Amino acid sequence: MTVSQKEQLADSQEEPVDGEAAYPNSQQAFLLEICQQGHDNPTMSAAPIIDLENVSFGYPGGPLVLRDLDFRLKSGERVGILAPNGSGKTTLFHLIMGLHKPLSGRVRIFGREVREEKDFVEVRRRIGLLFQDPDDQLFSPTVIEDVAFGPLNLGKTREEALAIARRTLAHLGLEGFEERVTFKLSGGEKRMVSLATVLAMEPEALLLDEPANGLDTRTRARLMELLLSLDLPYVLISHELDFLAATTRSAYTMENGRIRIDEEIHLHEHLHAHPLGSHPHEHYPLK
Repeated sequence: MTVSQKEQLADSQEEPVDGEAAYPNSQQAFLLEICQQGHDNPTMSAAPIIDLENVSFGYPGGPLVLRDLDFRLKSGERVGILAPNGSGKTTLFHLIMGLHKPLSGRVRIFGREVREEKDFVEVRRRIGLLFQDPDDQLFSPTVIEDVAFGPLNLGKTREEALAIARRTLAHLGLEGFEERVTFKLSGGEKRMVSLATVLAMEPEALLLDEPANGLDTRTRARLMELLLSLDLPYVLISHELDFLAATTRSAYTMENGRIRIDEEIHLHEHLHAHPLGSHPHEHYPLK
């Protein structure tokens, strides 16, 4: 992917705010680049997985979108960030993946400082990004082709890629979806298939941008259970308190281009009735 292509990547679901420029979508090219970069995992320091220190970023001609931002994700953590649209949350994820370069500050991923495009080759192999809009993630004619796309471009044979795709779909409860036409899926179905495309690449950590947006109650509950079953660290950005509470172990707010790591949202546990039954989970108190 050329520099000009990268500069055109969309901050897909956020409206430009405070000078935040809109970029045309080219997520397909980004996904293809990730896949073509291989899947070897050299031995590196495991913690923290993501370490941002005093990071600032702004689009040309506009004010800062991220301001002296500090953030860490360590191995085994499930971190939630409560952030409304327009807060710079998608910009944050794109910066972690190397789609934007910070104006100042330091970015370390898997213990290594990353600055140039070549530094992000391994980052994009090892961290899976779920876009806020599933239409930005799905582009093949059928579900099985979309989910097999990643493994194929990681060097798997067609037979291996299809086996991985079927196994991943089954894990997400999507058996029978293999030959369905992607663009005819419902919003919730697209969301789950998008997650399957990410998990099929066997990432070591996840960045999840508003994964529960637009889901009906049953699909939302299924996604919640799936996330809790994953043995992966992740950062989950949402504007929904209940969903964050049920799927993360710690959470922070994001406002004015900063993550308020000094003001963690505290959790409490209790039993609560859900359409799929009562189960223990956590809620955030409203402030």
